[in-house]
Amino acid sequence: MTSLEDIRSMVTNPKYTYRQRVAGLANLAENLLDPPAVRKQCSDALTNRIICDMYEGSAPYRPRYLLPDYKKVLVNGSEFLELPPAKDLDDALAFLLIMYSATPSITGYPVYFGDLDTLLLPYVEGVVDEDLYSKLKRFWISLDRMFPDAFAHTNLSPVYNRVSKMILKLERELLQVVPNISLKVDPTLTSDEYILDAVKTVFACGKPHFINDPMMQSDLGPDYAAVSCYNSLKIGGGSHTLVRINLKATVDAAEGGVEPFFAATLPYYLDLTAELMESRILYLVEESHFFESNWLVAEGLLELDKFSAMFGIFGLAEAVNTLMVRDGQEGTYGHSLLADDLGYRITSFISAWVAERKMPYCKGNNGFAFLHSQSGIDLDIGVTAGTRIPIGTEPSLISHLKTVARHHHLFQSGISDVLSFDETAVKNPQAVVDVIRGAFKSGMRDFTFNLDSNDFIRITGYLVRKSDLAKMPSARHSSTYLGAGSVADSHVDQRIVKRVTSAESSPSTSS
Repeated sequence: MTSLEDIRSMVTNPKYTYRQRVAGLANLAENLLDPPAVRKQCSDALTNRIICDMYEGSAPYRPRYLLPDYKKVLVNGSEFLELPPAKDLDDALAFLLIMYSATPSITGYPVYFGDLDTLLLPYVEGVVDEDLYSKLKRFWISLDRMFPDAFAHTNLSPVYNRVSKMILKLERELLQVVPNISLKVDPTLTSDEYILDAVKTVFACGKPHFINDPMMQSDLGPDYAAVSCYNSLKIGGGSHTLVRINLKATVDAAEGGVEPFFAATLPYYLDLTAELMESRILYLVEESHFFESNWLVAEGLLELDKFSAMFGIFGLAEAVNTLMVRDGQEGTYGHSLLADDLGYRITSFISAWVAERKMPYCKGNNGFAFLHSQSGIDLDIGVTAGTRIPIGTEPSLISHLKTVARHHHLFQSGISDVLSFDETAVKNPQAVVDVIRGAFKSGMRDFTFNLDSNDFIRITGYLVRKSDLAKMPSARHSSTYLGAGSVADSHVDQRIVKRVTSAESSPSTSS
């Protein structure tokens, strides 16, 4: 519960920028209100952090993630913003910056900048490379300075083009935290040259992620995008909320081994997670009236029927390891086929359960929530993000990919596994291209890697710069505070570094 001391600390603490104080005070004010009503069992589980509302606030008045249809507004203009349709590149860039400033989200910054190469391509005809470079550079710098939060995200299309090529060049030059980037990869449309350019960009700045475009389209349709960390949702829609269940905590909360866990413990806490999610959705739609009052909805840039919600899980590894011990079995997640099979049994059970539990105002997924492998927050101590293998225990590259890839098809709204490569990758970039293609062929939805030697640390689905951490306690990017906590408590900078050589086998072909 918010106290006067909490408010006073936010006002007087010199480490925060003005905008960070304003956002912090708004959150404190919101939390003076009573949260949406739930049963005592649900409230107790939330208090004990067995289930978690991601600290979204006591009175949901904006969706967690929303993805405006920027293409539509560039073509049609906006009555609310008093802007005519964009006619050239200068118009489009200025229009988008204005749009972003008026787009809400849970972070206070837009979590989606649009699929920028696709959005800008219609406006670059006749623009010479020199002008494209200078205009896009000013725009790119503006994104980082105006929206200093690593969860602000753009996507690149599967087909290599002038704009995507220039964006990757600017990323290598500017070395910014913002924007986070995902590249949609199609096995046929996306050339090796394109992936190779992106891989070399990761070497410099940790971006982009790589997305299995056919898998995403099969679950979400062609009009989807990755936002925030790596959370994929429908363009023109979004996610009302993200509520997650701590699988480690569910196991710790009850005695018994594997079969009692599936028979009673897991269904009980899944039901409480769904109850919390439902209460927050109903408050957002029916109490705070977001979809009745927001101009983005009025102008058709967001549609309630394209929204769903995200049912997140984390702590799979610890849940598996504890249940293995209780049943007298040897082996741990990521290092034992028996343990890995148990992990997959758990995620498959949850997937089937979520697919049967109707949720209000979730027409974006036919009335159900999207299952999500939640990537963790800075307060998660002693528990592993999503379905990942615990940091510091990761096996060899191929074994690692085989362990986690089997889960990916279950998580329509996102799942990520962060791999850390050493300098051998820089000498063999084509080998990394082969690994990415092989990983997608083996069933991975999202492929993310980080180079151990650059200035960037990939926390979960977002990045912080080591040089920014060195400047703490103050930070220009609000996400740096979260990253600092994860480095200190979850040791995300201590992932086992993997070698990638030209002879590296792909996970789709090796045994």
